Amino acid sequence: MVDNAADSDRRPPAVVLAGGRSSRMGSPKAAVMLGGQTMLARVVARLSPQAASIAVNLNIDPGIALPSGAPVIADTIPGLPGPLAGVLAALRHARKVAPEASHVVTVPIDAPFFPTTLAARLQGALIVGDEIAVAWSLGEMHPLFALWPLAIADDLDSWIRTDEKRRVRAFIARHSSVAVDFPIVATKAGPLDPFFNVNTPQQLEEAEEWLNRLEDSVI
Repeated sequence: MVDNAADSDRRPPAVVLAGGRSSRMGSPKAAVMLGGQTMLARVVARLSPQAASIAVNLNIDPGIALPSGAPVIADTIPGLPGPLAGVLAALRHARKVAPEASHVVTVPIDAPFFPTTLAARLQGALIVGDEIAVAWSLGEMHPLFALWPLAIADDLDSWIRTDEKRRVRAFIARHSSVAVDFPIVATKAGPLDPFFNVNTPQQLEEAEEWLNRLEDSVI
Protein backbone atom coordinates (compact mmCIF):
# COMPACT_ATOMS: atom_id res chain seq x y z
CA MET A 1 0.00 0.00 0.00
CA VAL A 2 1.12 3.54 -0.72
CA ASP A 3 2.67 5.30 2.26
CA ASN A 4 0.35 8.28 2.62
CA ALA A 5 1.85 9.56 5.88
CA ALA A 6 3.78 12.33 4.17
CA ASP A 7 0.63 13.49 2.39
CA SER A 8 -1.77 13.10 5.31
CA ASP A 9 -2.19 16.88 5.56
CA ARG A 10 -2.59 17.40 1.82
CA ARG A 11 -6.26 17.49 1.06
CA PRO A 12 -7.30 17.05 -2.58
CA PRO A 13 -9.03 19.67 -4.70
CA ALA A 14 -12.75 18.98 -4.99
CA VAL A 15 -15.61 19.67 -7.37
CA VAL A 16 -19.33 19.56 -6.70
CA LEU A 17 -21.12 18.06 -9.70
CA ALA A 18 -24.23 20.18 -10.24
CA GLY A 19 -24.27 20.45 -14.01
CA GLY A 20 -27.04 17.98 -14.85
CA ARG A 21 -30.52 18.59 -16.19
CA SER A 22 -32.35 17.95 -12.88
CA SER A 23 -35.24 16.66 -14.97
CA ARG A 24 -36.79 14.53 -12.23
CA MET A 25 -36.58 17.35 -9.69
CA GLY A 26 -38.13 19.85 -12.07
CA SER A 27 -35.74 22.65 -11.06
CA PRO A 28 -31.97 22.96 -10.52
CA LYS A 29 -30.99 20.76 -7.59
CA ALA A 30 -28.39 23.30 -6.51
CA ALA A 31 -31.19 25.73 -5.69
CA VAL A 32 -33.64 23.48 -3.85
CA MET A 33 -34.01 24.26 -0.18
CA LEU A 34 -33.28 21.72 2.56
CA GLY A 35 -33.41 22.74 6.19
CA GLY A 36 -33.36 26.43 5.33
CA GLN A 37 -30.28 26.15 3.11
CA THR A 38 -29.86 25.58 -0.58
CA MET A 39 -28.62 22.12 -1.44
CA LEU A 40 -25.49 23.70 -2.91
CA ALA A 41 -24.67 25.60 0.28
CA ARG A 42 -25.24 22.47 2.36
CA VAL A 43 -23.02 20.26 0.18
CA VAL A 44 -20.24 22.85 -0.05
CA ALA A 45 -20.25 23.32 3.73
CA ARG A 46 -19.94 19.56 4.24
CA LEU A 47 -17.16 19.24 1.67
CA SER A 48 -15.08 22.32 2.56
CA PRO A 49 -13.19 20.82 5.53
CA GLN A 50 -12.24 17.85 3.39
CA ALA A 51 -10.77 19.69 0.41
CA ALA A 52 -7.91 22.02 -0.44
CA SER A 53 -10.20 23.93 -2.78
CA ILE A 54 -13.74 23.63 -4.10
CA ALA A 55 -15.26 24.44 -7.48
CA VAL A 56 -18.83 23.93 -8.66
CA ASN A 57 -19.68 22.34 -11.99
CA LEU A 58 -22.74 24.20 -13.34
CA ASN A 59 -24.06 24.60 -16.86
CA ILE A 60 -27.05 26.84 -16.17
CA ASP A 61 -27.59 29.69 -13.75
CA PRO A 62 -29.45 28.19 -10.77
CA GLY A 63 -30.68 31.62 -9.75
CA ILE A 64 -29.10 31.60 -6.29
CA ALA A 65 -26.15 33.18 -4.56
CA LEU A 66 -23.13 30.98 -5.12
CA PRO A 67 -20.71 30.08 -2.33
CA SER A 68 -17.89 32.58 -1.90
CA GLY A 69 -14.54 31.31 -3.06
CA ALA A 70 -15.97 28.42 -5.09
CA PRO A 71 -15.51 29.16 -8.80
CA VAL A 72 -18.08 27.88 -11.27
CA ILE A 73 -16.81 25.62 -14.04
CA ALA A 74 -18.91 24.49 -16.98
CA ASP A 75 -18.61 21.25 -18.93
CA THR A 76 -15.77 21.35 -21.43
CA ILE A 77 -17.86 19.29 -23.86
CA PRO A 78 -21.12 20.98 -24.95
CA GLY A 79 -24.58 19.44 -25.09
CA LEU A 80 -24.92 18.17 -21.51
CA PRO A 81 -23.56 14.71 -22.35
CA GLY A 82 -23.93 13.41 -18.79
CA PRO A 83 -22.16 13.31 -15.44
CA LEU A 84 -18.85 12.18 -16.90
CA ALA A 85 -18.62 15.57 -18.58
CA GLY A 86 -18.68 17.09 -15.11
CA VAL A 87 -15.94 14.73 -14.00
CA LEU A 88 -13.87 15.77 -17.02
CA ALA A 89 -14.40 19.43 -16.17
CA ALA A 90 -13.23 18.64 -12.64
CA LEU A 91 -10.09 16.95 -13.92
CA ARG A 92 -9.22 19.84 -16.25
CA HIS A 93 -9.90 22.42 -13.55
CA ALA A 94 -7.84 20.60 -10.93
CA ARG A 95 -4.88 20.42 -13.29
CA LYS A 96 -4.99 24.20 -13.63
CA VAL A 97 -5.48 25.17 -9.99
CA ALA A 98 -3.51 22.37 -8.30
CA PRO A 99 -0.84 21.13 -10.73
CA GLU A 100 0.89 19.33 -7.88
CA ALA A 101 -2.21 17.25 -7.12
CA SER A 102 -2.54 13.68 -8.36
CA HIS A 103 -6.32 13.37 -7.91
CA VAL A 104 -9.52 15.36 -7.61
CA VAL A 105 -12.50 14.33 -5.50
CA THR A 106 -16.05 14.74 -6.83
CA VAL A 107 -19.38 14.70 -5.05
CA PRO A 108 -22.82 15.05 -6.67
CA ILE A 109 -25.15 17.85 -5.66
CA ASP A 110 -27.98 15.56 -4.57
CA ALA A 111 -26.58 13.72 -1.51
CA PRO A 112 -26.63 16.04 1.53
CA PHE A 113 -25.54 13.49 4.15
CA PHE A 114 -22.35 12.13 2.56
CA PRO A 115 -19.55 11.18 5.00
CA THR A 116 -17.40 13.86 6.57
CA THR A 117 -14.51 11.41 6.15
CA LEU A 118 -15.13 10.85 2.43
CA ALA A 119 -12.02 12.45 0.95
CA ALA A 120 -9.63 11.16 3.60
CA ARG A 121 -10.85 7.60 3.32
CA LEU A 122 -10.73 7.65 -0.47
CA GLN A 123 -7.16 8.96 -0.34
CA GLY A 124 -6.16 6.43 2.27
CA ALA A 125 -7.43 3.55 0.15
CA LEU A 126 -5.08 4.17 -2.78
CA ILE A 127 -2.80 1.19 -3.24
CA VAL A 128 -0.58 2.00 -6.22
CA GLY A 129 -1.49 5.67 -6.35
CA ASP A 130 -3.02 6.05 -9.82
CA GLU A 131 -6.32 4.27 -9.22
CA ILE A 132 -9.83 5.65 -9.07
CA ALA A 133 -11.08 5.33 -5.48
CA VAL A 134 -14.86 4.90 -5.39
CA ALA A 135 -17.33 5.00 -2.51
CA TRP A 136 -19.66 2.06 -1.81
CA SER A 137 -22.37 1.34 0.75
CA LEU A 138 -24.76 -1.58 1.22
CA GLY A 139 -23.07 -3.39 -1.67
CA GLU A 140 -23.78 -0.53 -4.08
CA MET A 141 -21.27 1.63 -5.92
CA HIS A 142 -21.69 5.40 -5.77
CA PRO A 143 -19.56 6.26 -8.79
CA LEU A 144 -19.72 10.05 -8.57
CA PHE A 145 -18.37 9.96 -5.01
CA ALA A 146 -14.88 9.25 -6.19
CA LEU A 147 -11.25 10.30 -6.21
CA TRP A 148 -10.12 10.55 -9.83
CA PRO A 149 -6.49 10.57 -11.03
CA LEU A 150 -5.82 13.63 -13.15
CA ALA A 151 -3.84 11.50 -15.60
CA ILE A 152 -7.01 9.94 -17.05
CA ALA A 153 -8.43 13.22 -18.39
CA ASP A 154 -7.55 12.62 -22.04
CA ASP A 155 -8.94 9.09 -21.98
CA LEU A 156 -12.15 10.37 -20.42
CA ASP A 157 -12.43 13.12 -23.04
CA SER A 158 -12.14 10.52 -25.81
CA TRP A 159 -14.60 8.17 -24.05
CA ILE A 160 -17.28 10.85 -23.76
CA ARG A 161 -16.93 11.79 -27.43
CA THR A 162 -17.00 8.24 -28.77
CA ASP A 163 -19.05 6.07 -26.40
CA GLU A 164 -22.79 6.30 -27.03
CA LYS A 165 -23.93 5.35 -23.51
CA ARG A 166 -21.30 7.22 -21.48
CA ARG A 167 -21.95 5.16 -18.38
CA VAL A 168 -19.89 6.15 -15.37
CA ARG A 169 -19.48 2.57 -14.14
CA ALA A 170 -18.33 1.43 -17.57
CA PHE A 171 -15.65 4.11 -17.67
CA ILE A 172 -14.44 3.23 -14.18
CA ALA A 173 -14.18 -0.41 -15.30
CA ARG A 174 -11.61 0.66 -17.94
CA HIS A 175 -9.18 1.70 -15.20
CA SER A 176 -7.71 0.34 -12.01
CA SER A 177 -9.99 1.17 -9.13
CA VAL A 178 -10.38 0.51 -5.44
CA ALA A 179 -13.70 0.21 -3.61
CA VAL A 180 -14.09 2.03 -0.30
CA ASP A 181 -17.00 0.76 1.77
CA PHE A 182 -18.77 3.22 4.05
CA PRO A 183 -21.00 1.86 6.81
CA ILE A 184 -24.60 2.76 7.36
CA VAL A 185 -24.78 5.49 10.00
CA ALA A 186 -26.53 4.61 13.25
CA THR A 187 -28.55 7.61 14.39
CA LYS A 188 -31.19 8.23 17.03
CA ALA A 189 -33.65 8.26 14.16
CA GLY A 190 -32.52 4.87 12.85
CA PRO A 191 -29.98 3.67 10.25
CA LEU A 192 -29.13 6.11 7.45
CA ASP A 193 -27.30 5.41 4.23
CA PRO A 194 -24.87 8.36 4.04
CA PHE A 195 -25.29 8.40 0.27
CA PHE A 196 -29.06 8.88 0.38
CA ASN A 197 -29.74 10.99 -2.69
CA VAL A 198 -32.39 13.50 -3.60
CA ASN A 199 -33.57 13.23 -7.20
CA THR A 200 -37.27 14.01 -6.88
CA PRO A 201 -39.53 16.33 -4.86
CA GLN A 202 -40.67 13.28 -2.89
CA GLN A 203 -37.10 12.39 -1.96
CA LEU A 204 -36.55 16.02 -0.98
CA GLU A 205 -39.46 15.70 1.46
CA GLU A 206 -37.90 12.52 2.83
CA ALA A 207 -34.55 14.29 3.26
CA GLU A 208 -36.31 17.09 5.14
CA GLU A 209 -37.85 14.50 7.45
CA TRP A 210 -34.43 12.93 8.03
CA LEU A 211 -32.95 16.32 8.78
CA ASN A 212 -35.63 17.05 11.36
CA ARG A 213 -35.10 13.68 13.03
CA LEU A 214 -31.33 14.07 13.02
CA GLU A 215 -31.22 17.34 14.96
CA ASP A 216 -29.79 15.58 18.02
CA SER A 217 -27.65 13.09 16.09
CA VAL A 218 -24.13 13.39 14.78
CA ILE A 219 -23.65 12.26 11.17
